[in-house]
Amino acid sequence: MDERRVMLLTGASRGIGHATVKRFAREGWRIITCSRQPFPEECPWGGGREDHIQIDLADPSKTIEAIEEIRARLDGRLDALVNNAGISPKGPGGSRLNSIETDLRTWGQVFHVNFFAPIVLARGLKDELSAAKGAVVNVTSIAGSRVHPFAGAAYATSKAALKALTREMAHDFGPLGVRVNAIAPGEIETSILSPGTEKIVETLPLRRLGQPAEVADVIWFLCTQGSSYVTGTEIEVNGGQHV
Repeated sequence: MDERRVMLLTGASRGIGHATVKRFAREGWRIITCSRQPFPEECPWGGGREDHIQIDLADPSKTIEAIEEIRARLDGRLDALVNNAGISPKGPGGSRLNSIETDLRTWGQVFHVNFFAPIVLARGLKDELSAAKGAVVNVTSIAGSRVHPFAGAAYATSKAALKALTREMAHDFGPLGVRVNAIAPGEIETSILSPGTEKIVETLPLRRLGQPAEVADVIWFLCTQGSSYVTGTEIEVNGGQHV
């Protein structure tokens, strides 16, 4: 029987997700990943290909169906669920999609990935999370608390809703021994940064972009014993952008 602790991570192939995989793999965890892409060959963690589930989280019925496949891979326990997958569609030429022009189907797709998938997965795996006295981390965003120059309206409101859901989940999952928290990254150096981000960086108290590994360290903290009495909170990881 595999005694390693187990994490399920959505959106693992790049940026914050990839850094999180590396952080937990370094500590000897077994990592099960889900994303709409096949297993990325450039990812370096051992056993990753066997523990990758290809699933489009924008499709609610496929997300619900995937629960059984995920449960079959768990030995009755799940130590951490990290809901990191997120989509932020752009308009023509990379323009920001505002609340007036965003197509209703786009709103639905964004909310299915960014908001509904986290609760579908957590609810479907609540017995395994409870058995491990595990932790859930929802990845929100600085855009959830203010109008952002690049993040669209659907993305921003889905992240604000995910913050509220984190509070509700902490209340409901707490009696099961499961902690639920969120992290809200700001301007992190990943491939989804928009041109013009350097103007934002000039105004940050720390005057620099964040690194994916710095976000992964906070996720690690929220999934391990150091945060054993922390639940229902959102940690800003943004170099002081919120002040």
